[in-house]
Amino acid sequence: MTAEFIVTELQSVANPEKAAFLQGFFKTGPGQYAEGDIFLGLTNPVTRNIAKANKWTLLSELQKLIESPFHEARLCALVIAVEKFKKAKEAERKEIFDFYLRNTRYINNWDLVDVTCPHIVGAYLLDKDRSILYKLAKSKFLWEERIAMVSTVTFIRNRQFDDTLSLASYFLTHKHDLMHKAVGWMLREVGKKDREVLSAYLDSNATKMPHTALRYAIEHYPEDMRQYYLKMKK
Repeated sequence: MTAEFIVTELQSVANPEKAAFLQGFFKTGPGQYAEGDIFLGLTNPVTRNIAKANKWTLLSELQKLIESPFHEARLCALVIAVEKFKKAKEAERKEIFDFYLRNTRYINNWDLVDVTCPHIVGAYLLDKDRSILYKLAKSKFLWEERIAMVSTVTFIRNRQFDDTLSLASYFLTHKHDLMHKAVGWMLREVGKKDREVLSAYLDSNATKMPHTALRYAIEHYPEDMRQYYLKMKK
């Protein structure tokens, strides 16, 4: 299928009222983190269904699709890339991984990052050198920084925690709330797999963590332990 065909499909089910809500929810106003993004007003399940119906789309067409001004078109391109990655052999997986990193400027909102990077970046790097994550972390581009952090959830699911903890420490002084949330979320996932690892990390770092990151990290702790770490922060 062509990018033009997919955009036409997306536009055919556009919902202007929903689009107005989403443009507020995803902070598209002047000076906000997604300034200028344009929504068609589709729910994620609808976008995903269109993506899955067009999962054989070539990367050359996905390149056109990911450059679309429409948020849902970029999401559709990324979901198709995830679907292709699942079925791909090693050579094609590398092509999809390269496609993803080549287009980070279009992966420019937290939902676009979160629903795709673990399944492409994290999955590809699971058995490989991960220095690219530290390069992304140092890019000073919010969405590449979030890709670096959130991609590690794939490692966590495989009980590999070192990169998550290293990147969490790197981002402890980050200024943006979206990174505080990402750090706390990944630490919480570590705790789900091994609470002792998370507790050891918090014992050393809780006093330096932004409140949002700390609250996310300890969300599943018993109340007495939550209060213990929150008091450390005071």
